Amino acid sequence: MTSQTDRMGTSPSSDQIRRAPKVLLHDHLDGGLRPGTVVDLARETGYSQLPETDPDKLGVWFREAADSGSLERYLETFSHTVGVMQTRDALVRVAAECAEDLAEDGVVYAEVRYAPEQHLEGGLSLEEVVEAVNEGFREGERLARANGHRIRVGALLTAMRHAARALEIAELANRYRDLGVVGFDIAGAEAGYPPTRHLDAFEYLKRENNHFTIHAGEAFGLPSIWQALQWCGADRLGHGVRIIDDIQLHEDGSVKLGRLASYVRDKRIPLELCPSSNLQTGAASSYAEHPIGLLRRLHFRATVNTDNRLMSGTSMTREFEHLVEAFGYTLDDMQWFSVNAMKSAFIPFDERLAMINDVIKPGYAELKSEWLFQQTASTSGSVETEG
Repeated sequence: MTSQTDRMGTSPSSDQIRRAPKVLLHDHLDGGLRPGTVVDLARETGYSQLPETDPDKLGVWFREAADSGSLERYLETFSHTVGVMQTRDALVRVAAECAEDLAEDGVVYAEVRYAPEQHLEGGLSLEEVVEAVNEGFREGERLARANGHRIRVGALLTAMRHAARALEIAELANRYRDLGVVGFDIAGAEAGYPPTRHLDAFEYLKRENNHFTIHAGEAFGLPSIWQALQWCGADRLGHGVRIIDDIQLHEDGSVKLGRLASYVRDKRIPLELCPSSNLQTGAASSYAEHPIGLLRRLHFRATVNTDNRLMSGTSMTREFEHLVEAFGYTLDDMQWFSVNAMKSAFIPFDERLAMINDVIKPGYAELKSEWLFQQTASTSGSVETEG
């Protein structure tokens, strides 16, 4: 039987969650701006469509507008963030602040995605967009180091599902694959825009031995996941939360996996799960009922992610706080999710292994030892008082 002291010791505090080394695989650059930065950039670039010009009120507006239960409505909020990200300086600033904010939140490795084709209205070329964002990430990493934090950020180039530039963006990702870009993605509304529309891009990336993830199984369902894997050959599933539709949970607690769910688990296909975002888009009704609990118990390759920090008013720390509260997760569970994510990153194996062995595991060991010594001191104090 677990004692109250054991439960207290294994339940991480908010401070421990923040300081724990975390890995983020699914985060949108245009979904994570600081509200104050959106206001500043709108003023600097002449963007006049913001619904609010007070940073605090604007932050609330983004969260409330995104909290609609509709993926399509959720995606509409991006017109404002993308609208102020049309110059080189704006892209550098947003990327640098992204890296700084993630590092401050305890993220040690992140893959941040964005769609270069959405940042051309100010006259930039696709290449100039990529180079500006890469410059910003490097600047953000440098500033984070100066503030005592370490982070490595890789870029994922995203093509929009409803457009016809996927092959062009895939070729762009391949050209910059050794210059800060670690992979490719497609995003946007799933319904009516299956990933098979972009088979030429995925076939190209496979021929080039390059990595890609696909947004699938978020608003749509199992057919989206099946196509992403069996037709397109995705390395990871962006969201993938609807894989739960292929899992039967019986009243006696037994579980039966369908063939697709079995395939995903057997092949260790990473699921880029985003709990807060899923609640906003209606893919889950509450944190306690989010499929991540069952997927964790069944040992799927589940990872925890933010998706859009501005729209969801979230961070990696907040995501884990919700999961700790909903499922009683411990530092061991956090480490499990973080190692899963690092194993699934799009960087070379030896670099992933070094991050796991030299950064992630030692970081969690330190947090666990802190609690052990705190409990020892507390126990010693009690003994002395009783004596």
